[in-house]
Amino acid sequence: MIVLFASSNGDASITAAQLKAIMPRCKHPEYLKNINAAMKEGSINTCARKAAFLAQIAHESGELVYMEELASGQAYEGRKDLGNTEKGDGRRFKGRGPIQLTGRANYRAAGKALGLDLVNHPEKVKTPEVGFRTSVWFWTARKLNTLADKNTLASFRMITKRINGGTMGQADREKYWGRAKKTLGC
Repeated sequence: MIVLFASSNGDASITAAQLKAIMPRCKHPEYLKNINAAMKEGSINTCARKAAFLAQIAHESGELVYMEELASGQAYEGRKDLGNTEKGDGRRFKGRGPIQLTGRANYRAAGKALGLDLVNHPEKVKTPEVGFRTSVWFWTARKLNTLADKNTLASFRMITKRINGGTMGQADREKYWGRAKKTLGC
């Protein structure tokens, strides 16, 4: 694999070649502007932060192939921990965007923070313009840059737990993390 070094001066952007090396199945090079804008917005501007963020969204979205969860969302019905208190909330607020934002409470909070009505228009989260911003909102709201800065396997696993609530896809996430760190030169 060719190592495509990122600048170490705190630049949040990545190149199309780096995106392709980290997520070879990604068929959306046009997402690059949204990724870079979102990472800048979220101060995801060090090698360790970028590698952790890109690894997590690579897993969550199947390398940016899926901007909406394939499952119906029925499993989230009635999940008060997600704020799903109204009939139909599970399906309505299923995982969307690169980080698979899930639950009425997250859609409401992300919308409030970003000045968007995501409760009445949850489908906007699956668009690249909104989805990358909600992913970075989720990342920063949970202070994941602080964990990414530690750049350890233990801290990366804590990031996974905060995103997923458990360890689902842990080996896959760690594979992407290794690939991202190598590609970015961490």
